[in-house]
Amino acid sequence: MNGEDWRVEVELKDEQHGYSLTERLRALDLDDATRARLGGHVTVTRDGSKLFLYTTTQEEADEAARVVRDLSSAERLTAEIRTTLWHPAEAAWKDSSVPLPHSESEEALERQRREERERREVEAGGDYAWHVHVRAHDRAEAAALERRLLDDQLSVKRRWRFLTIGALTEEQANDVASAILRELPEAEIRIEPTLDIPSPSFVLIRSWL
Repeated sequence: MNGEDWRVEVELKDEQHGYSLTERLRALDLDDATRARLGGHVTVTRDGSKLFLYTTTQEEADEAARVVRDLSSAERLTAEIRTTLWHPAEAAWKDSSVPLPHSESEEALERQRREERERREVEAGGDYAWHVHVRAHDRAEAAALERRLLDDQLSVKRRWRFLTIGALTEEQANDVASAILRELPEAEIRIEPTLDIPSPSFVLIRSWL
């Protein structure tokens, strides 16, 4: 299943002793058979008591989980280990037992769940995941566009002839930008994601190459 993104999630129950596992992973001398099964592309990160191992195939994820399980046992650590698969339409890591959508209706359902999640986060005070930035020809054009976008129940902020429109998803941002471009073909439009900067504790440990 190449071209997909898999993640082994490790929840360490002995966080104060879990650094030994981190050090073992840093210095891990993989044998040839294990390295071949991992495919040479496993990235490990740590965030507090959690470890994340990223791979591109289920076989590599299964082997990565086995390596962590063996090391945890050797260090006498208690850890919960689960394998997840990235669902692009929903933009979420889901248990590996949940298959990817195989039809347009299944993809539409995942996109709907994603938009509902993003909407709840915005209603709770979070920021939009995407923003459409528009520079209109003049203030009057910008003000008229602002009124039309507000009528469409969109989140709009205007400063003089510059507008910023919040979007829940990249797809929605593209739709908004396309509609504005059809209406104002001379306007300058830019789509940008809201950067999700990881916390300082989320540190890259190493890649197995």
